[in-house]
Amino acid sequence: MGGTLFVNPPSFEGFDGGAGSRYQARREVTSFWYPTWLAQPAALVPGSRLLDCPPHGISREECLRIARDFDHVILHTSTPSLQNDCRVAEAMKAQRPGTVIGFVGPHPAVLPEATLNSSRAIDWVGREEFDYTCKDVADGRPFEDIKGLSYRDREGQVRHNPDRELLADMDDLPSVADVYRRDLDIGRYYIGYLLHPYISFYTGRGCPARCSFCLWPQTIGGHQYRVRSSGTVVNEVRRMKDIFPEVKEFFFDDDTFTANLPRAREIASGLAELGVTWSCNSRANLTHDNIRFLKDRGLRLLLVGYESGNGEILRNIKKGLTLGEMRAFTRDCRKAGVTIHGTFIIGLPGETPDTIEESIRFAMDLDVFSIQVSLAAPYPGTELFEQAQANGWLRPLETASVRGDGYQDAVLQYPGLSRDDMLEAVDRFYRRYFLRPRPILRILKTMLADKDICVRRIREGFEFFRSLRALRTT
Repeated sequence: MGGTLFVNPPSFEGFDGGAGSRYQARREVTSFWYPTWLAQPAALVPGSRLLDCPPHGISREECLRIARDFDHVILHTSTPSLQNDCRVAEAMKAQRPGTVIGFVGPHPAVLPEATLNSSRAIDWVGREEFDYTCKDVADGRPFEDIKGLSYRDREGQVRHNPDRELLADMDDLPSVADVYRRDLDIGRYYIGYLLHPYISFYTGRGCPARCSFCLWPQTIGGHQYRVRSSGTVVNEVRRMKDIFPEVKEFFFDDDTFTANLPRAREIASGLAELGVTWSCNSRANLTHDNIRFLKDRGLRLLLVGYESGNGEILRNIKKGLTLGEMRAFTRDCRKAGVTIHGTFIIGLPGETPDTIEESIRFAMDLDVFSIQVSLAAPYPGTELFEQAQANGWLRPLETASVRGDGYQDAVLQYPGLSRDDMLEAVDRFYRRYFLRPRPILRILKTMLADKDICVRRIREGFEFFRSLRALRTT
């Protein structure tokens, strides 16, 4: 057959390897983000195919069968899934030795030589933004002529080509709509706090914030927010609305969609004419007037990283926001009728049992619609990873951040705060937050309003408590 296959490989059960800025892991409830980072280069390569194995339930055997027909295979990998993905690549190479295999993602972007040395089955890795690197490989250009490529030459020596410049004009990238339509079953993508079915894609890359733990801005996207034009974004939503009339919500997966507020307002005005419901990532720094403006033009939900309820920890991670600003923002969202899904992290620098209690109380005081509690994930390429290495916070021999079952693990340790303490804190945080009258009533209200949501919430509730049991017993 020939051609190029882009693969998000099968690994841990329910593993969300395409997750964005924070970490890749199996979630407490079934959750899958769209594989936009692979869909984008796939849209550049005629005749390619995107194979997103985890949400589609594609087994390793089926993945290998499909890969047998392609000359080029490009795998998206992550720090926790690297070893598994190497085994998949080795099986592909064993069944068809002539297959050219490349690895892309934050881990190979930061550690290209170490990634190549992790398996002889890997022929090349992509550094920086890898969209056009993948296209050049698929087009058959000699490896030595491709910017942003690290590879093993005929003598087995690792070579690093000059860096590839970050994309200046994001409108040069084609829409991912046709790749989604051709290769994905959108009904298989679930996010607990988004309407189902939903669609997500990036309207820009990079984030001006400097949060020390955040993965993509520090490894691939950069800290300059580079965006597609407002008209291009609105036209892409218009086209996706026509292709996927069943979609109930569009999510803009940019690290901080509201970082460029004039543009966000322009896009919102265009979306209002389409009559779509949409959501996005935002920092907790919008004014009430801006929140109200976006709400009146279709905004339903903001995904907001609060991270901690302790001011010193917020300063340690360079969050750039205070607890008071976060409280005011949350009140303004409630007044405007905008739903918030808030995210918190256990185990950031400065964490103690007392600061964990502060975070729990802070979250309960905010009382947003739903929350997610993560463990700090110090991935290579992030400032948090460098701090952990320098200060001896990493547990011995631990650099990945998931366990054998795919759930997050605590890989940091501090004096007076062990791995087990952090795992217990996640369980306690969730239980104290959700097992209160107001969150329970909120959830029951959504269940009574829609039969499909009722069935979904029952499933999610079962998965949620099952995951908490798993975290406590391992």
